[in-house]
Parts: sequence; structure tokens; C-alpha cells
Amino acid sequence: MISVVLCGGVGSRLWPVSRELYPKPFIRLADGQSFIKKTFVRAAAVPEAEALFVVSNRRIHFKTAEEYAASGASLAATFILEPCGRNTAPAIAAAVLEAIRTRGPEMPLLVLPSDHLIANQEGFNALVSRALELARENRLVTFGIRPTRPETGFGYIEAEGERAIRFVEKPPLAQAEAYLASGRFFWNSGMFCFRAGTMLGELERYAPELLRRVEASLAASPAERDGRIELAAESFARVPAVSIDRAVFEKSGNVSVVTGEDIGWSDVGSWRELCGLRPADADGNRTSHPEKAVLAEAKNCLVDNHSRLVAALGVENLLIVDTEDALLVADKGRAQDVRTIYDRLKREGREEALRHPTVFKPWGYYVLMGEGERFKTKLLALKPGARISLQLHHHRSEHWIVVRGMAEVTREGEVFFVNSNESTFIKAGTRHRVANPGKVELVLIEVQSGDYLGEDDIVRFEDAYGRT
Repeated sequence: MISVVLCGGVGSRLWPVSRELYPKPFIRLADGQSFIKKTFVRAAAVPEAEALFVVSNRRIHFKTAEEYAASGASLAATFILEPCGRNTAPAIAAAVLEAIRTRGPEMPLLVLPSDHLIANQEGFNALVSRALELARENRLVTFGIRPTRPETGFGYIEAEGERAIRFVEKPPLAQAEAYLASGRFFWNSGMFCFRAGTMLGELERYAPELLRRVEASLAASPAERDGRIELAAESFARVPAVSIDRAVFEKSGNVSVVTGEDIGWSDVGSWRELCGLRPADADGNRTSHPEKAVLAEAKNCLVDNHSRLVAALGVENLLIVDTEDALLVADKGRAQDVRTIYDRLKREGREEALRHPTVFKPWGYYVLMGEGERFKTKLLALKPGARISLQLHHHRSEHWIVVRGMAEVTREGEVFFVNSNESTFIKAGTRHRVANPGKVELVLIEVQSGDYLGEDDIVRFEDAYGRT
């Protein structure tokens, strides 16, 4: 079996921590592990798993690969990289086509979202074993979760034994209450199992145009390199954006559902659920860092903050999320609606929807420290042995001040070293690169000056990480 991990969504209900370039799967929980790392561990712990496909946006590939390496999983991994998000049907179609190309149509696939939690690995493995039995009978299998409350934020599956009757989108409260009382409805977990050839046949029947365009994108992709398949951007952008539920499962009469025992599943889809993983104090308040929260006469509040002190006085049922550059304050009962804030920021092209002031890169990370008219200041941290691309900027010059370590600087073909407490200057239009030749982290301050300081003012000539 191939485990397929999907890492393409933003997790907009968990804004401002979850953003386009640092989405929900990378959020770290109280034990220090991210959602996606836990998913990799879970996928590798299924006895039948022999390989792993990871489908993600190519801009976060390096971070995904780092999380996989940190998971300790030993499955052979292939990363299928999307140039843009097109929902789950194209992602799964790409995984199916690659599985058939490399393993044949009989190969079963287990599809897992990268941002869910499952507490009961043994129970999960048992469900997967049953799903595999059904998949080998050419069934499409989905995993249903027995509901514990009338949840309006999940889709539902109506089932008769192991036969799926119908799929229902997120219902209003009264309908969700009726579903809970009936005992015939299960939450749609977004996990699936099927033979690659079976899903290919269903895609050919119900989503032929989508399948044709994904095939074209794969055919136009560069040859696999270092376990990466980069889907061709121009053709993939024309693939219809649709979920696998809508494209196939809701139309097919060949769907089974496995439910079994409680596996401790949660999609942790909102701040209410994420903060609910933390213990509450005597007043029902839950905080991510109690030492950084002062709550006086406050009740039933959820506070997530990591740097600044947050104080709340005489309030109830508030959600407070504080990050480096954005503060969210909302009624706790509106946690499911936080995505409306993200959607507005996205429409307006705001940086706060795209990235944090701390931005992770293949070579390390940078922190935006300040900016104003004609200047921007960053802290850059390069891992040992890492280097940025050989590049130039048309509209800005850069001053580099080394704070820690020793920098190897390339400037128009000249290579020289800059030690701690020393600096150098890169004029606009100059080809340049900085590298860390040492065994400790290189930290430097970059001061940019110019008419335009956007991140897109960059021309790359060489790059060790495959970026264009």
C-alpha cells in the first residue's frame, strides 16, 4: 500500500497562525510536534504501508521534507509538488497516475489529510486493514467517524452497514441534530482508500476533463529529481479546482464506509478545538503559555500567544490569538468564522494572509524586523553549509552586517569572507550570494534600500534548492 499525504490547504480558520506559506500542518502542538509530523508517523505505522507520496505546494516543499526527515519514518518518499492549489481531486488524481506508472493499477492507496489528529493508532490500523479488504474488491472506501455532537462544520455520510448511501455538505444545526439522533450518519473524515486502477476508472467516468488535464501536467513535468515531481505550472493551472468528494464520491455508486471503533479522530479545524486540547483553569480559560497571560475576572476565554504578554480583564467567551504582526479578537462562538477574516485579507492582497514576519526558507529563515519609506531591515539565519541563490535585485541595494559566524560572500564573481562585527555592501544590479561555510548558524542583519523593496524583485541564476 502507498500512503498518500495531502498537504495543500491553508487552514484559514486558524489564522493568524496558519498562513499560505506556513499553513496549518506545520503548527506545533503542546508536545512540540507538528500536525504533519504526526501524520507521517501515523502513515508509517500502518503495517501494510511500503511507500509514501506527499502532495503539497512546491513553495513549502523544503519545509515538508524537513518535517518528514524529522519524523523518523523510513518509507521511501516521493514528493508531488503542485504549482498552485486546485483542491483534493487533482492532487489525488496525480497520486493515482504516479502510482499506476510506478507500481501498477492493483496498488492500493491510503489518502490522509496532513492536519488531523488520531489518538488510537491500533484502532486506526484495524480500520485501514478492513478498508484494504474492501479496496481489493474494487470499492472506493471512505472513513466515517461516529459523531459525538451536532457539528455544523463537518460534512456527513449516511451509511447502511458498510454501504455509503449519500454525502451531505455541512448542515445547519437542526439537521445536524437530526443526523446525530438517527445513528445513520457519520462525519466525513476526508480519509480514503482504493486501488489505483479503481479510482482511475471512476475519474474517467465522472471527471474526465480533470483527469486529462492532470495527465497533461504530469506529461509536461520535468523528470523526477531527488524524489520530487514538479507538476507543470501552465497546464496544472487549467485543472478544475474541485474536491474528490464532489468530483467522484458523491456521484459513484461504488462507495463503502468503514467506521469501527473510536480512533480518537479530530480535524482540529478551529481555534476552539485547538485550544480545547489544553487544560482549563478554574475559570474555564485555556492558554498556550500561562506565564505570558494575565487573566483577571476573565472566564471561558481562549488565549494563544507566543511572545508578548496578553492581559484580559473582566471579559468572557473571548478568543485572543496574538502573533508577531496580527492580533485576532473574536467571540469564542464564532471560531468557525475566522476564515472570513483570512478571505478578506487574501482578496485585498495583504501580506498577513501570505506569510509571517518570520519566513522559513530552504537555507534557514529570515525575520522582517522593520520597514518604512525606501528601507527594510531583516535578520537572516543560514544553516551550516547552506547558501542563498546566486541572484540580483534591480531596485534595491543591500548592506550585510554579520552578527554571528562567518559569511562567504560572492559579488560579481569575487569570493571573500566577512567575519562577525564586519559588513559588506551589495549594489543594485550586482550578482551576489551569501553562504555559510561554518558548522554553526550564520546570523546577519540585512538593510535594504531602494525605490522598490518587494520580495518579487529577484532574478536567480543558480540555486541549490531547485527554485526558478
